[in-house]
Amino acid sequence: MLKNPNLTLAGPDLAALLCSRVCHDVISPVGAINNGLELLDEGGADADAMDLIRTSALNASVRLKFARLAFGASGSVGASIDTGEAEKAAKDFAIAEKKTEVSWSGPRAIIAKNRVKLLLNLFLVAYGAIPRGGSLDVTLENPEFEAKFSIVAKGRMLRLPQKYAEILNGHMEEAVDAHSIQPYYTVLLAEESGMVLKYAVNENDIVFTAETLDAGA
Repeated sequence: MLKNPNLTLAGPDLAALLCSRVCHDVISPVGAINNGLELLDEGGADADAMDLIRTSALNASVRLKFARLAFGASGSVGASIDTGEAEKAAKDFAIAEKKTEVSWSGPRAIIAKNRVKLLLNLFLVAYGAIPRGGSLDVTLENPEFEAKFSIVAKGRMLRLPQKYAEILNGHMEEAVDAHSIQPYYTVLLAEESGMVLKYAVNENDIVFTAETLDAGA
């Protein structure tokens, strides 16, 4: 498998950009919590303020738990993770966002953590393909061995995330930044996991896949 020519970031730069991505994801709900507390301090509508705080706290918690699995170490070097944890993280993420339905099928298994991280990052790429909401159908085939993950995205304003396509195809026009670090990390995880990424843009859906080299042969 040839190394993707776009995967050139040094370790410290990769870490810094991933940190920026996580901060970007949680700053909005944390800011909303602060706004709710300010409403309470000002003697505003207590019920509305508490509802804002509860909703935003849940959103922040879900995003952080997802980020821990998708971007974090999640255990020692060489550790494995239960795909059931990935399923819960993905479904909780969608529930908190309130605009996407997620279905999940396939055997539950304990697999290498980088493959779980790849699965969740591919989920985020597919989520980005339906900016107005829709559905994501996740399927795991033979996850412990010659694994194949597929995610079918359906929704309004369906679109292939352009940065993902550019990075995957080796023709990136601009340098990686905090906005494009997530698709970059997805491609990097695939190479480190010995898996091949593909996508198919159809009339009513976009199918994102990751499969082992042996499975794709």
